[in-house]
Amino acid sequence: MPQRSAGLLIYRRTAGVFEFLLVHPGGPFWARKDEGSWSIPKGLVDESEDELQAARREAEEELGVAIDGDFQSIGSYKQPGGKIVIAWSVEADIDADAVRSNMFTMEWPPRSGTMKEFPEVDKAGWFSLPEAGLKILQGQRAILDDFLARRRAD
Repeated sequence: MPQRSAGLLIYRRTAGVFEFLLVHPGGPFWARKDEGSWSIPKGLVDESEDELQAARREAEEELGVAIDGDFQSIGSYKQPGGKIVIAWSVEADIDADAVRSNMFTMEWPPRSGTMKEFPEVDKAGWFSLPEAGLKILQGQRAILDDFLARRRAD
């Protein structure tokens, strides 16, 4: 069974235009990557955990703030590596500059024997739809498309 991640597509409207909050992964692998490397706040679902609760927990861990609101299911998306991402949308306006992520530890540099801590998310930002389409990971682009399709249908 493929791994499951759950996440939130957090959006706001500025002057009638949708903006989306995306996060950039921390750590040395992502340090010099930008376009095509941002994500919705998300993470692995524990075996017996409710998927929406997992999405909310992961967003809080990565952003440092609890997200509340009217959560709307967007769908499930198979990623190029096989993982399934389950996404919900929620309208919220948080300060992207105030994001404080949890940390993870890894050996760095490789094979050095030295363990270093890195933030799971090193920055967050609000992006218009065209910008978000460039920044977000390829496997997550359909989340933006499906969100907009549902908004147009409502």
